[in-house]
This record gives sequence, C-alpha cells and structure tokens, in this order.
Amino acid sequence: MFRDAALELAEIAARPGTAHERAQALLDELQLRLPFDGAWMALAEPDGSGYTPLASTDLDGSSLRYLSGPRMAHDIDRTGANRDRPPISLSDLPYAAQDLQTWAECLLPAGFHEALSVALFEDGGRHVGFMTVLFRHADPPSSSLRRELTRLVPQLATGIDPVRSLAASTVIVRDAEAGVVILPGDAVAPLPGLPDHSLLAPGSLLVSTARDVISEGRTYATFLWRCGTRRALDDLVRVTVLAGESDLEAVACGALILSSPRDLRGLTTREFEVLGHVIEGCSNLEIARALVVSPRTIAAHLEHILAKLDASSRACAAVRAERAGLYVPAVGTRAVPVAPGTPLRRTHSTKDLACRISP
Repeated sequence: MFRDAALELAEIAARPGTAHERAQALLDELQLRLPFDGAWMALAEPDGSGYTPLASTDLDGSSLRYLSGPRMAHDIDRTGANRDRPPISLSDLPYAAQDLQTWAECLLPAGFHEALSVALFEDGGRHVGFMTVLFRHADPPSSSLRRELTRLVPQLATGIDPVRSLAASTVIVRDAEAGVVILPGDAVAPLPGLPDHSLLAPGSLLVSTARDVISEGRTYATFLWRCGTRRALDDLVRVTVLAGESDLEAVACGALILSSPRDLRGLTTREFEVLGHVIEGCSNLEIARALVVSPRTIAAHLEHILAKLDASSRACAAVRAERAGLYVPAVGTRAVPVAPGTPLRRTHSTKDLACRISP
C-alpha cells in the first residue's frame, strides 16, 4: 500500500543531492500518484525573465527545448500561471488552445490537449519555480485531481528550491551570524535562518568579492574581512563563500556567510597586515615601503608570524595562512581571486589588487 503522497514527497524533498536529482525524483513519484501523461518542472529566474528547466517526464527533446524557451515564459505570464494560486487547467482560461503559442506550436502537435499548471512558492512567498502536468485527453482535470495536486505543491516547491539547498549547506559554518544568497546581477536575497548585515548589501565590496570567488570556479572559500575602518582584531569577521550548483547560476550563484573569526593563531593586527602582503607575493622591501617601516621591522614581524603558524619559510606561512582563511584584504581594496597555482602579484590600484582566496 502506498504511503501518503505528501509524506513521500517531503522525504524526497529533504534528500541531499542536486536540485535536478530531487526534481526528477519528485516528478517520478508524482506520476505514480496522479494520472498524467507528461510533465515539466523549472526554476523561476529572479528577474522574471524566464525559467531554468530542472526535470521532465515523457517529453521529447524538441518539446523540452520549446518549453525552456521564451515563448513558454511569455505564455506563463500571459495566462497568470505564475501567480500564487491553485493549479489552473487549459479549460479554465479564456483562450482557445490555438490562441496560445506554446500550445499551438508545441503541445498540441506533441499530442497533449489538457494540463494542470501551477507556480511554486516557498512559505515566505518567494517564487521558486513552475510545474505543468500534461494530459493527452481533452477532458478537464477532475476536482479530486486538482485538490490532490494543490495539497502536494508545498513539498514540490521545497524540493527544488536552490535557496533551501544553500541554507542547508551553511551548517558547515560554525557560529554563523549573518548571510545572504548571491543572485545573478547585483542582487542578493535573504538566507533562511540568518539575519542580514550591512556588509552584505547588494553591490557592496564584500558581495563583489564573493562573486569573484564564485566566478573563478571555487566551490568554497574563507577569509577575514574588516567590519569598519578600525585596525583592530575585534573589527574582523570571518567570511565564507559557498558556490551554488554550477548549472543553476541563472537562479542562485551561491551563499555568503559571516561568522566569528575563531582562532587567529595569536597574530596581531600588524602581523595580519604583513601576512597579507606576503600572501600577495610582496618582498620585505615592498612591504616595508607599503607600511612605512624599516625592512628590519618587517623581518622581525615575519619571524613572529613563522613561529605562530609553525612555518619554516614565508612561502609555507603564506600557504598555511591561506588554508586557514587568515587573509585580510586591505580596507578599500577589491579582492580578486586567481586560479590555483597562478603566481601572485601585487598591484597598486585599489580596484585591481590581485590575491588568492583559498580554502
């Protein structure tokens, strides 16, 4: 005997893995519960411009390409199927099937004559995605089928929500204090379970830095950041950047989380400044000029840094500091990650400081 469909879908929605994998499992399970002949599920892109396909059942390649294109997005908007309301069928609309381009050019030729379509929203009202189930017969869907699909919509929305997946991944960050989801363009969105922070405003230097980290193909990075302009250890926060699924960049790029700095290895404020220049590839003379001190003073700081990091050389100290996330970008500079193994060089433009931000 089947278990309750809502419970089964909720368990699928909670599985680890990619949004594509969960979406396909949800559709496969749904088809066991509801008698439909085809289905398509997609994520809503944040700017409302279209949909990123996730999963389908019993649709050929040409139909899938059509449904993933701009005409489908146009007809979803035209019919109001992207609103937060119960599933609607073709028979509910004040149009004939032939008047809708998606039906005239794709679905009718593919042998489908009815549908139930529904926008997927999470509990807070954020538009997550869209799903349509298709029928080859022309009879309007029954009231019982409509009610059952309506009952299962929350589990479907939860299962494909990339923000939920990113929120779940933040458990790896101890003492998380604030966070946002990095969206395409310059936008950010709240990260469920964490408050906002002034450092995480759209277009901020820190958010731009996190975008650079993700654009370099990093799945994870951690470093330190100054909350303000004071040169003090209690002005530091730890930054963690987690990339989202690579093929869902049009929906959610990744997560940016702030937490307490934790173990700073006893490094002083000045030692962090020196260590930052070392990581950037600067010589002692260059560091001395930048910090307006003597090379002998820099050498003394380096001795202390090597001891505190238990490193035998400045190169070893730089590697260990990077891996421990002990890099502090200078206030007012732009941290731009480079590919692993690329030699580091120090530039004097505050917008073009090249550095490595590595796990």
